[in-house]
Amino acid sequence: HKILIVFTHLLILVKKMITFSENKIRLYMTLKIINCASILLCTSISIAQSGHDAQDGTHHGHENIPITNSHQHRSALHDEIPKQAKLLTGQGEFVFSWDQKLTAAFPEEAIEFEPGMHGGFNEDPETRIVYTGIPGYGLCSISPDLTKWETLGTDPRLKDNIHGIVFFIHKGVKYLAVAQEGKRVLVLTLDGTIVSEILKPTGTEFKFAAANEFFSSEDSDFGVTDVTYLKGTLYVAHGYSKGDFVMTIKEKGGVWSWGKLAWGGKGNNPGQFQTAHGIYAHKKHILVANRAAGQIVKFTKRGKFVETFSDIPEGSLICNVAYKTEHYFLNALSAIGEQKSAPIYVHTGEKLKSTVISGDLDIPTLTNIHQVWPHYVETENGSKQLYLLVHGWDKGKFAVLKHEE
Repeated sequence: HKILIVFTHLLILVKKMITFSENKIRLYMTLKIINCASILLCTSISIAQSGHDAQDGTHHGHENIPITNSHQHRSALHDEIPKQAKLLTGQGEFVFSWDQKLTAAFPEEAIEFEPGMHGGFNEDPETRIVYTGIPGYGLCSISPDLTKWETLGTDPRLKDNIHGIVFFIHKGVKYLAVAQEGKRVLVLTLDGTIVSEILKPTGTEFKFAAANEFFSSEDSDFGVTDVTYLKGTLYVAHGYSKGDFVMTIKEKGGVWSWGKLAWGGKGNNPGQFQTAHGIYAHKKHILVANRAAGQIVKFTKRGKFVETFSDIPEGSLICNVAYKTEHYFLNALSAIGEQKSAPIYVHTGEKLKSTVISGDLDIPTLTNIHQVWPHYVETENGSKQLYLLVHGWDKGKFAVLKHEE
């Protein structure tokens, strides 16, 4: 009888706590109290019943009743306890979470260099090995399942920042090309052996007067930002400069050097740029991320303007573009309005399908984004899981986002 009185007072206290509390944690503790109290009550009743039944000889007929009721009560209460929901971001078919395990695969010895990250990714579509660079640490390969990192090559130039990178096959041989802003473009084999170093043009190389005039000037700089490959030619974005161009590099006799083709120049006319930042070859065309203009611009391989993507939110400083699963993945440099981080866009080329905000996933230090790369991992059952590899900037950061079905 005394236990029942205590339990009654306890329930009154619990009701008051629920009434005055809007805090989920307090509600959780409240429900735990109810759970414990119910177990105490049921146990007490069971003990009392056991004593009574032992005297009248009916113990075995009723011993399981209190226990069954207790389990049912606890199960019902468990369903009411609020759970920590997985953080998600995006809309429609493209919703993502933060994969902390794959993010943590980032090499421990490279963590001290992570704040300086200012580059991107590319991959071998046959082996699905991903390539990237970490300034001060070097050129890296990432295993197809994203769990293992290795450094490639020993040349000290590979520790300079790799601002843009491309994997390509030329005359049956696999290569990488990297754009190192302010310094050079390198062509190298997959083991990190450098084949060619292409330095700042002198102003005599191109059949484009604006580019020759710029590079022949004494105060010209060398602001290469990214590189891609299409049908025997490397295309280089040169947007960290007043000379805002796309230029080409050709191979002859195993040596890579500046080609004749160049186009662009700083301006707002079709075919001109306001920071030609990222460059990407796709379906026989060249796509340029025209950052300050917030555009993805499509060109023929000869540099003829075709179109710009529509439906890109105003104010988006578009850094890079890549393609996978019949969609383009592009990212702005920084947050717009009240966003917690720079947005990642999933786009058809005509219509925006999803806006992914990594800041909504509470990823530490990741605010500005330099590049995003879509990558498939084959699972044990043979299916493919889509991930987004994120290369942060300003404070640096590597992160992996997982596509949620």
